Amino acid sequence: MLLHIIRTGPFARPTVDTPASSSSPFATLPLGQLARDLPGSTAVFRRHRLDFCCGGNITLEAAAHERQLDVAAIERELSELNPQAPSDTPTDPDALIDLIVRRFHDVHRRELPELITLATKVERVHKDHADVPAGLAALLQSMLDELQGHMQKEEQILFPMMRRNPGGVLTPPIERMRAEHDEHGRMLQRVQDLTHELTLPADACNTWRALYAGVAKFTTDFMQHVHTENNVLFPQFEERA
Repeated sequence: MLLHIIRTGPFARPTVDTPASSSSPFATLPLGQLARDLPGSTAVFRRHRLDFCCGGNITLEAAAHERQLDVAAIERELSELNPQAPSDTPTDPDALIDLIVRRFHDVHRRELPELITLATKVERVHKDHADVPAGLAALLQSMLDELQGHMQKEEQILFPMMRRNPGGVLTPPIERMRAEHDEHGRMLQRVQDLTHELTLPADACNTWRALYAGVAKFTTDFMQHVHTENNVLFPQFEERA
């Protein structure tokens, strides 16, 4: 599964403060922590289809076991990354919020309607094709509707609260946003299932190819979006264990 949706509590925030090596305890660290603290790790996780956003509190070892992957091989890939490489994700809350709205919220609002249009056309033109993703347009529309409400709550309520209360504890509303992220993740998993993980038939037309390419980009953007909120922004406003 692309998105293994499990959450057991607020994301813990230990840090990766030693250089990566063959003896580094990557296997015992949560995916979300590694995604936040080890530059380049998200590309490794995407390559192995490991969910570092909604399932970011799961350890690398547990996630690899779930997908029957070689955890030692993934650790070797992570050990080759440079932990001192500069990150393009800020940590300051104001800058993070600006980035989230500009890089993710605005992009989802602009791109999802076009994906719905493409899906509608593919389903209509290829309705008799064995591999047609029947129901994809409706599912994407549901995702857009849910995301619109979610992003509006963040932009009009949660984010202003964060700007007014730097360092404050806002656990209850954040828990609600985390729960909605999980639901969005489940919907995205249904998109993957419906499209057989974006597998194109050999005779796919250009519209079908454009649709799956767009959904692939949206999937990458969504995972980075939720990771940035769940693992970088939200922990700054939650109670520490």
